[in-house]
Order: sequence, then C-alpha cells, then structure tokens
Amino acid sequence: MTDAQYTTLPQWPNAYPASGASATLKFLNEDFIVTELPLQLPCGEGEHIWLDIEKNGANTAFVAQQLAEAANVQERDVGYAGLKDRYAITRQWFSIYLPNAKGKGETPDLTQLKHPEFKVLGQSRHVKKLRPGDLQGNRFRIVLRDVTGDRDAIEPNLQAIASLGAPNYFGAQRFGHDGGNVEQGRAMLAREIRVRNPKKKGIYLSAVRSFVFNEVLALRIQQGLWGKTLPGDVMDEAGRPTGPLWGRGRVIATDQAQALENGVAERHAALCDGMEHAGLDQERRALVASPADMSWEWPQADQLVLTFTLPAGIYATSVLKEILRTTEPDRHTENESAAAE
Repeated sequence: MTDAQYTTLPQWPNAYPASGASATLKFLNEDFIVTELPLQLPCGEGEHIWLDIEKNGANTAFVAQQLAEAANVQERDVGYAGLKDRYAITRQWFSIYLPNAKGKGETPDLTQLKHPEFKVLGQSRHVKKLRPGDLQGNRFRIVLRDVTGDRDAIEPNLQAIASLGAPNYFGAQRFGHDGGNVEQGRAMLAREIRVRNPKKKGIYLSAVRSFVFNEVLALRIQQGLWGKTLPGDVMDEAGRPTGPLWGRGRVIATDQAQALENGVAERHAALCDGMEHAGLDQERRALVASPADMSWEWPQADQLVLTFTLPAGIYATSVLKEILRTTEPDRHTENESAAAE
C-alpha cells in the first residue's frame, strides 16, 4: 500500500496465535450489552438535564435526534459522552440544554417519553453539557454463539488477554464501510476533494490518524515486539508504551521507538504531512488495551460469554479479534456507529 491509494484496510496482525475458532457476534441485541461508566453523576441542579437511557436497536445519534425533538431544542443542545453500537442493548447518559425549561415553566418529565427503541430510566439536572470523552469507560457483556473450533485453543488466548492485555487497535468501525474513510481522508488532505461538513471532516481526520497508529502497532507486532518496551518509548501513566496519534509538534519518542515510528510516517508521508497542516497536535495512545475484571464462562458447548471493562476509547472488537474470528448477521453489515467508545 502506498500513499497514493487506501482503498482497502490491511489485515493487521494478532499478538497471539490464532485459535482457529469462529463465532457469531450480535445474533441478538441482548448478546452485546454495554453499560457506560460516567465520569460523574448529575448534581441535581443546573441548566442541563441529564438522562439515563437504555437503548435497544438504535444508534446514539438517532436517540439524540429523538430527544431534541421531544424537548423542542436543536440537536446541538443534546450531548453525549460516546457513541454506542446500534445492534446492542446499551445504557448511556445524554444531556439536554434546558435552562429554566427555555422559559416554559416546569422541566419536562422525559421519563414519560415512549419509544420502541429506547427508554429514559431517570433524569436529573446538572451544571454542564456532556461532551465526547466524558466517561471513564464501558462495561461489556458479550455472548458469542455458534462457537466452532477447539476450546482448548481458545482458553490460552483468553488467559493471555486477561493477564497481558490485547493490541489497542482502533476497530474497523473507525474507518467506515470497507475502510473508505481513510481514502476519503487522504483525498481531502491532498485537496482532491473539498469537505465542507465539519463533522464529516472530523470523521475523515480521525480515520487517517487512527490508521497510522494501527500501522505503528502492527509493525511492532510483526517485529516480535509485542509485550516489550523499546528504548525511547513514551510510557503512559500505567507504565505501558504508547504509539503516536499524528499531528504537528516534536515527536517525543526517542531512540529505537522514534526510528520505528518515523519509518511508518515516511511510508505514509502524505497522510502525516496532511494531518500536521490540518492543525492536529501530536498525542499519544497506549499500545496495549487492558480489560479489567475480565471473566468468561461456557453455558453451552458452542456458547462463550465474556464480561470485561474497558477504558474510554478502547474497542471491544479489538479484544475479540485476539480470541476468535467473529461474523455478524447480514443485517449488521453496515455498522452505523463506533463500538462503545
């Protein structure tokens, strides 16, 4: 793959030996349950209403639209901390800017709102709007059905992930249908296309940035560096090595780590130069995703149930990728939201 074309995503390597097993993911919405862990709870007063919502078969943006309509506000007045999968049962917080109920007297009781795809479990006022990233993480309960393969080959990978973590790849959802957002981002940065919609521009920039990060992580795994620290690595607060989220500014990795990262940047020079000129600043992201409180059980010979917690921005699908190969029913082929960021 060269900088001239990004029409397909690479098959980024796994850290652990392939189990050879496969399973069906999200056969039912209740097979993928996500509970958002908020940074804080509403204090009971303020200009914003916070809503505790459980949705079933709806994506986050759709629920936000419905809430805006019900509260008679603009969509921009509705906030949420993270996107959640559509084909799942997910619980998350939304906020609506309604100071003094917009001069209309009493605050509307949105717990009475009836919709087949979501329900408002509770509401309270707070002093600030919910914004993307305002969450600690997400708790997952995932049922994998029709598991085929050797259970004895799956178990070592489960144990390895529980103790050592998994590669912190950005999931396929980040890159759009068939990875098309990376190529759109390249074309935008090369000024071959003009993107006026700020939201779409942000999606394309995010896809390109995530792609370069995944390329750095993949190269480390290919070179046998999984679970190892390189001279010059930048460590996070938990003591784990990090990889670059590309942008302008000095690369703070040094020595061998810097050489590896610069090598990837040179291979994708048009993307990296474009991100710098687009105004993105250098940031870092952990190379290892560390599921907390991970457990699993086999209620049936062909059914595996997993539970674990991930920090904000970590993809559950990247953890599953290290266990077995998953496929989803045809109705899920066009995933409409990012997986539980």
